[in-house]
Amino acid sequence: MRTERLSGGFGFPLGCVAVVAAAIAADLAGATVHPAYAVAAVALAVGAVAVITAPLAAAGVSAVGWAVLSGFVYGRAGDLLFTPATGWVAAILAGALVFGLLAGTGWRAAQRVRPVAAEAVVPLPRRAAEPSHQRVASL
Repeated sequence: MRTERLSGGFGFPLGCVAVVAAAIAADLAGATVHPAYAVAAVALAVGAVAVITAPLAAAGVSAVGWAVLSGFVYGRAGDLLFTPATGWVAAILAGALVFGLLAGTGWRAAQRVRPVAAEAVVPLPRRAAEPSHQRVASL
């Protein structure tokens, strides 16, 4: 089982792809009318990435998630909006980031202290059986 974090060089691009995919999927599910769908999907992606990657990369993914939501879900034109709604989105994504980082740290700590099962001991091979034709001839 993997107990170390994914490096930022892999975690950040992976997280950015996950955030964009979550926003697109939420948009197809109706985030144009209900932006909370996209916020929930992107927050889930940010939290999941924060569990497996380095904290700095996860923070970058959270920032990219806010930019995607602000620019394409709330703004619809790609321009970043600084409104109370996008402020709440930033707070939600920050909460998902902190929760994911704490969950990942707890998971790795639990993996380190869990006892490792003893390795199986393979017995030495047995002596080959006496061929049957020799046994019959010796009677």
